Amino acid sequence: MRSFSGLVASVALALTAPLINAQQQVCNGRAEFCSRSYSNVTLIGAHDSAFVGPIIDPRVNQEVDITGQLNAGIRYFEVQTHVLNNVISLCHTSCLELYAGPLSDYLTSVKTWLDGHPDDIVTILVANGDSVNATTMGSVFNATGISEYAFVPSTSPNMLSINDWPTYSSMISAGQRLVVFMDYHADEREVPYILDEFTYYFETPYDTTDPEFAQCEINRPDSAGPDGRMYIVNHFLDTNFLNTGILIPDNFADAETNAAKGNGSIGAQADLCYSIYGRPPNVVLVDMFDRGDVFTAQNNLNNLS
Repeated sequence: MRSFSGLVASVALALTAPLINAQQQVCNGRAEFCSRSYSNVTLIGAHDSAFVGPIIDPRVNQEVDITGQLNAGIRYFEVQTHVLNNVISLCHTSCLELYAGPLSDYLTSVKTWLDGHPDDIVTILVANGDSVNATTMGSVFNATGISEYAFVPSTSPNMLSINDWPTYSSMISAGQRLVVFMDYHADEREVPYILDEFTYYFETPYDTTDPEFAQCEINRPDSAGPDGRMYIVNHFLDTNFLNTGILIPDNFADAETNAAKGNGSIGAQADLCYSIYGRPPNVVLVDMFDRGDVFTAQNNLNNLS
């Protein structure tokens, strides 16, 4: 005969199980994302996420560090790399202009965060400024241990169809909670988890100086068509510094640029893109994500309240 205490424990477990299961069904903070495929979610991304400083510094693109960006809710990060003294480093255009430390430190911070957040998926897009080969780039990911979380397509080294990406919940269950893309010199035969950006995405123009963002044409890759690729909207505004032809981030406009709605907003450009391609962007890259209303824009683009 079951003891009274055993019966109470069984009832308690039965009552709490739905709560436990509900908690497990939150992916990137939203239950709605769990059943969606990776290619069917729109994310706000941090452009030049490693270049952090005060808004008055024209070299920087964010004012919150990578851990702060993650804590705030950003899950897509673009980073620019160059080689300094044989170390893959985070440098803005060149390491003489702005040096933000070795890539390994950045990846270690992301791994530490992932270790403590088992229901989240993070994407890193590497801008490979000095054309480092995939094996060398992969060695940095491996050394930090972050590659243990890396997603490898079931079709690797062949392209995974846009319609065949797994759901967030299945990626989380498989422990593949880091997706890595690189713009140039990815080679999935050598490093299967560093995916070629332009196999999987097309991008809209960058270095935009029009505050209305009245365009959404394909900028890269040159020969790309929209079919079969996800797409990235570069929604960060530059300004022509003293009419010298030198473009710098227009950080003081970010409250308007990063608005959810209105002229020149994230929502307005996304609507334009939708009218052209019949689907929302997968990524909207922004500067100074903490200025404006980027998470309302993200919810709107995912049809979430």
